[in-house]
Amino acid sequence: MNNKFYTVCGITEIDGKILLVRHTYGTAKDRILLPGGFVAENELPTVAAEREILEETGVQTKARSLMAVQFKADQWCAVFIMDYISGTPRSDGYENSEVLLLSAEEAVKREDITNLSREILTAYKDKKYSVLAKSGYVPKSSTADNYVIFGI
Repeated sequence: MNNKFYTVCGITEIDGKILLVRHTYGTAKDRILLPGGFVAENELPTVAAEREILEETGVQTKARSLMAVQFKADQWCAVFIMDYISGTPRSDGYENSEVLLLSAEEAVKREDITNLSREILTAYKDKKYSVLAKSGYVPKSSTADNYVIFGI
């Protein structure tokens, strides 16, 4: 079950270009943005980011670090820096009509990019952000399937 309260997106670089999608619905319709979406019930945000990017673009990724978290009174969005694993970018033909590979410099200059994606990519290209790296620590009371911590 999806929710509208917890969302994720990810920056994936492929050969120096950022993976972006052209959205087909909602307030971002016809605009480009970082791929992502809702976190399913009982799903870790890292897993959601990896799943959403794969579903929307056919690209397999792995969450490396947490770059930012956007908070609203009724929602949050975690922004991850992703490692490219494999796959050829392609549109899912449903949530997006196009997949693009653009440099961060090209992307932020476009008028059809969402404001949040522009802010994220501006910080990314200018290296004006902090990251919390994903830790390998998993407590004995948990497993890597249901636990992740960043920053230690």
